[in-house]
Amino acid sequence: MRELILDIAKALVDNPECVEVSEVKKDDEIILKLTVSEDDMGKVIGKQGRIAKAIRTVLKSASKREGIKVSLEIV
Repeated sequence: MRELILDIAKALVDNPECVEVSEVKKDDEIILKLTVSEDDMGKVIGKQGRIAKAIRTVLKSASKREGIKVSLEIV
């Protein structure tokens, strides 16, 4: 899951070297925290959050396939 988010985010931003994804396990859930440079924040979130929502949709679809609960935080 971490690699999936990393690949998607790097394709969207101008500074792919600043993209980081950290993973935190909390009870039965995995929380992925996506960090990008301040200049690229708008590109990852998109207008009215559409790109962020699309990334979360892809993540939920992939996580259902593996049977785990995953959420994404964009920091």
